[in-house]
Amino acid sequence: MNTHVALWVGFNLFVLAMLALDLGLFHREEHEVTPREAATWTGVWITISLLFCGGLRFTGYWNQEQSLQWLTAYVVEYALSVDNLFVFLMVFAFFRVPRQVQHRVLFWGILGAFVMRAVLIVTGAALVSRFHWLIYLFGAFLVFTAVKMAFAKDGEEAEPEQSLVVKVARRLLPVARQDEGSRFFVREDGQRKVTPLFLVLLVVEATDLLFALDSIPAVLGISQDPFIVYTSNVCAILGLRSLFFVVASLMEKFHLLKVGLGIILGFVGLKMLITFFDIHIPIGLSLGIIAGVLVGCIVASLIWPKMAEQAVPGAPEAPPERDREGTPS
Repeated sequence: MNTHVALWVGFNLFVLAMLALDLGLFHREEHEVTPREAATWTGVWITISLLFCGGLRFTGYWNQEQSLQWLTAYVVEYALSVDNLFVFLMVFAFFRVPRQVQHRVLFWGILGAFVMRAVLIVTGAALVSRFHWLIYLFGAFLVFTAVKMAFAKDGEEAEPEQSLVVKVARRLLPVARQDEGSRFFVREDGQRKVTPLFLVLLVVEATDLLFALDSIPAVLGISQDPFIVYTSNVCAILGLRSLFFVVASLMEKFHLLKVGLGIILGFVGLKMLITFFDIHIPIGLSLGIIAGVLVGCIVASLIWPKMAEQAVPGAPEAPPERDREGTPS
C-alpha cells in the first residue's frame, strides 16, 4: 500500500473512530448542548483539523502551497457551512425537534454527508482535470449564486413541510402518527414505520446535498487535488455539529455573515473565471481576503446590530403547534 492510499484509508478510519467515540461515549446520553459545551467542541475539532494539516506539512508530504490550499479550502467550507446551519435551525424549529435530540439528527445527517460529498468531490475533481473548461462553468455558477444571495430577502425560504423530499417521503414511506423521542423507526399498528424525526433527517441530508453544490465548486476553485478537497470538506463537516449550537446562540448578533458568504462565493467564482485570461491570485492572498471578509462582517455586525427584533429560529415559541401528522393545526 503506497503512502497516498494509506493516507486515504487512515484518514477515513480516524474519522469513523472519532464519530463512534463522539456518539458512543461523549454524547451517549441525550442532553441539550449548551453554548459553552458547543464552543469547547468547536475548538477541539478545529485544533484536530489544524494538527492534521500541520502534520502533513511537517512530514513533507505537503509543500507550503498545498498546505495553504488546504487551509483556504477549510476556511471557505467552514464559512459556507454557516449558511447551511441557518437552514438547519429553521428545519428544527419548524418540526419542533427537541434540543436534546438535535445532536443525534446532525450526527447521522453528517455521516450521510461524508458519502455524498466523497462521490461529488471525486467525480468533480476527475471532470475538472479532464474537461478544464468546467472550471469556468463552476465559476459562473458561484457568481450567479452570490448575486442571488445578495438580493435574497429574509424569510424567503419555503416551509420544510412543503419541500419535495418531504412530500415524496410521505407518499412512499409509512409515517408514524406521533414522535417517539430520538427514534427514526417504530412499530405501529403491526407495521414498521418511520417517525417524523426521520423526515427531519431526510430534509437535513437534502439540504446538505444542495449546499454541497455551492461549496464543492468553490473548493475546487482553490485546489483540484481530490485529497485536499475531500479532507478539508470532512474536517469542516466534523465541526459542523458543535458549530450549529454556537451559531444558534449567536446568529442574531452576527447577522451580516450572510453578506460575507455571498462576497466569498463571488470572489471564488471570479477567481476561477479570470484564470481564462491566465490571471492567478496567489493562494496566500486568497486566504487573507476570505479571512478579512469574515472578520469584517463579524465586526460590522457588532458595530451595526440588527435594529428590528425578529424571532430566532429554534426558539420554542417560533413554530406553530402541529397535530400528530406533523401538519400545522
